[in-house]
Amino acid sequence: MSTSGVQVLGTRALNRALLARQLLLERVRRPALDVLTHLVGLQAQAPDAPYFGLWSRLAGFRPGELAGLLRERSAVRATMMRGTLHAVTSADCLALRMLAQPTMERAVRTNTDYDGQRVAGVPVAELLAVGAELLTEAPRTPAELRALCAARWPGHDPGWVSYTVRALVPTVQVPPRGIWGVGGLARLSPVRAWLGQPVHPDPDPDGLVPRYLAAFGPATAADLATWSGRTAVRPVLERLRPQLRVFADEHGRELFDVPGAPLPPADTAAPVRLLAPYDNALLAHADRARVVPEEYRARLLSKNGIVPGTVLVDGFVQGTWDVSRPGRGQARLTVRPFRPLTAQQAGQLSDEAASAAEFAARDGPVEVAIEEAG
Repeated sequence: MSTSGVQVLGTRALNRALLARQLLLERVRRPALDVLTHLVGLQAQAPDAPYFGLWSRLAGFRPGELAGLLRERSAVRATMMRGTLHAVTSADCLALRMLAQPTMERAVRTNTDYDGQRVAGVPVAELLAVGAELLTEAPRTPAELRALCAARWPGHDPGWVSYTVRALVPTVQVPPRGIWGVGGLARLSPVRAWLGQPVHPDPDPDGLVPRYLAAFGPATAADLATWSGRTAVRPVLERLRPQLRVFADEHGRELFDVPGAPLPPADTAAPVRLLAPYDNALLAHADRARVVPEEYRARLLSKNGIVPGTVLVDGFVQGTWDVSRPGRGQARLTVRPFRPLTAQQAGQLSDEAASAAEFAARDGPVEVAIEEAG
């Protein structure tokens, strides 16, 4: 279908394009580092989330592959797009971290008395220099950093001061935090100290757009802004327009895309998949209808911003799942479908849940429970 010569892509066509680009139509055999690059990272607010994110996309993926990348510093857990924690390649952390700085500055303005120059009466430049030095001496937990800030600037709000350091100094969360089956407190180290070189001070946002579209497109300007956390995206798209393909969605909104990216037919079969908590496939668009049916949006929202693991059936969210570990040697993977499934879909879900339980096993078997739909 086309309107005024512009091809219109319906919801199912956009869904299949997203699944193909997110490696969710068929698991592939690729190095985890390559997939982190292609996806521009995986959300990592939950320590295990990037592991499940790779498991859902890669054939034969084992947790030790990502854990090894983090230990050898080829990948890191750092604040990136939208000011959220991502597992990204170290190269992308260095190249792209400062694109998130406007988001972090907005957060500081919201949560402190930041006036652009001072926080709690202390010059920001001084805060960041001393804070970076404290974190370079040794990786610190937020509580340890707060205590050191309180000692360094007595009489000033240590919460505001330490928050500003954590937000505006580019840092990584160092292992063992984020290591599968190990965990530990979140400890921060400056990117420069951990990776041996500073982040790029002024990266070009133009280079990020094709990568976003290759992993999440076709997409609107609002989608790009939602994923990146940046506000002035329209001028970037206009500069790049001659290099991009342009479609329209069913509401007449412009969709931008990179030439040659997958656009499977809308009727392409899509297998049942369990997506990780906070998976970017759900969060990278202003309009999530391409993957989250409107009637289920409210069931994914929570007051504290937690995004659960989700179940894709025919490419769309049709349930949630989680793994609980009440004690050593005890674990349970629970799936909660939102609606009754066909016999074929139920069989696929059972197989996928069993595979996820096998992947999640650490110190004993993981029991699988698929609840009644509702």
